[in-house]
Amino acid sequence: MSKNNLKLPAVEIRELRTNSITGYDGNAKDLVEKAHSTGLKDIERGFQQCAGCSITKAACMTVLIQDAAVIEHGPIGCSTCLHDFNFTYMVNGKLRGVGAPTQRKIFSTNLQEKDTVYGGTRKLEKTIRDVYERTHPNAIFVLSTCASAIIGDDIESVCDAAEDELGIPIVSIVCEGFRTRVWTTGFDAAYHGIARKLIEKSDKRDETKINVINFWGGDRFTEWFAPFGCKPNYITPYSTVNTLKHSGDAAATVMACSTLGSYLANVLETEFGVPEIETAPPYGIAQTDRWFRALGKVLHKEDIAEKVIAEKKEKYLPKIEELREKLKGLKAYVTGGAAHGHALLSVLGELGIEAVGASIFHHDAVFDSKRVENDQLKERVEDFGDVKHYRVCSKQEYELANALGKLKPDILLSRHGGMTLWGAKYGIPSLLVGDEHLSMGYEGILDYGERILDTIENDEFVKNLQKHAINPYTKWWLMQNPDYFFEK
Repeated sequence: MSKNNLKLPAVEIRELRTNSITGYDGNAKDLVEKAHSTGLKDIERGFQQCAGCSITKAACMTVLIQDAAVIEHGPIGCSTCLHDFNFTYMVNGKLRGVGAPTQRKIFSTNLQEKDTVYGGTRKLEKTIRDVYERTHPNAIFVLSTCASAIIGDDIESVCDAAEDELGIPIVSIVCEGFRTRVWTTGFDAAYHGIARKLIEKSDKRDETKINVINFWGGDRFTEWFAPFGCKPNYITPYSTVNTLKHSGDAAATVMACSTLGSYLANVLETEFGVPEIETAPPYGIAQTDRWFRALGKVLHKEDIAEKVIAEKKEKYLPKIEELREKLKGLKAYVTGGAAHGHALLSVLGELGIEAVGASIFHHDAVFDSKRVENDQLKERVEDFGDVKHYRVCSKQEYELANALGKLKPDILLSRHGGMTLWGAKYGIPSLLVGDEHLSMGYEGILDYGERILDTIENDEFVKNLQKHAINPYTKWWLMQNPDYFFEK
């Protein structure tokens, strides 16, 4: 288990805590072996086309809390990413059964040049009071930016003083982008603040409640938990300050994405006594079997788990087998965040589709639990074999374009917008699914497989686009190996 210090305002970055990397070129099996033998080293790039910022990930987890307000302490430009999640919040609410999502409360201190000279703490103090008077939230989150960190504003002290004055949690989130190259540290930063200021310790356990750390996908878990006599407590999209407050008395914690939930699941176990189930999320038949058995074990209801597994296999396996026949011989390429990218590779394995390669944004050598069972890429390699041409690409689209041009898969699978564009330019049918729950469980294999089949059969648009698309990369670059700019 990782040691957590909730007395400190900042979480330890992933490069130090989980030995995370953003550069790798090889195969999946070799990456897994290096990660578990402490032989994994990050690789610098001599050229980078783009980068991610951890404030976007911190915003992703705080903006979507229904009765909280969020203040970005920095220049107004840094707050643009916060408003992106307002659209997601409103559109995806129905997936979670939230018919009328509350209006988002997003603000910025709008630091100017003068503030970077004289400091921005007074501006932050005034903004916190104004936000409270205008919106009356049950909690306020203050997200740091590179500007406020560089000038050394003491955000933590301002938040503590405002909390004493206003009587609600005022939570500082230390998430400025230059702290880390692994932007998923922003998830950890948000959850660190939530654990420090919102979650309460409890001597009692609510045996009917299971924490689900996820993004904003549809509600798979209500049906899955019902046979166990439990209901999901979703963290954090569409949660409230009160539901977060009582997440420390749940019977267990599960995750839809290990990248997202690694830190908070470990904190809930080590600091609040809520056990994390000992396996990776349920993507693929083999992994879903392990997941239900791990859930039954932690709830002391192993017999119910076996019954659920048997019933679902009887219902879905014949349909999955029919789908495999239709997808036989296809080759796919995957791009996305680490854990969900690994999940899609497992789904491809179950569907009998060859994964010819992957461009995954980063890689965690270990998770905070330090449990090998949580390593979804390791499980994928053991269940379905190696993935050649496996890359950790740090969102570098020029590397993805290079790899796709060489491998020419039948379909490109993506978790993040913008990446499918490159498949389309090559005339490759490309599938983007934002609902991370769609491919989960036995039914998820069927649902996602049908989406793949539909995408393959409707390729006229991308074939026409290929005839007219202009590739911005030179022939010289497309002839190089994708790792050309890695520091040797």
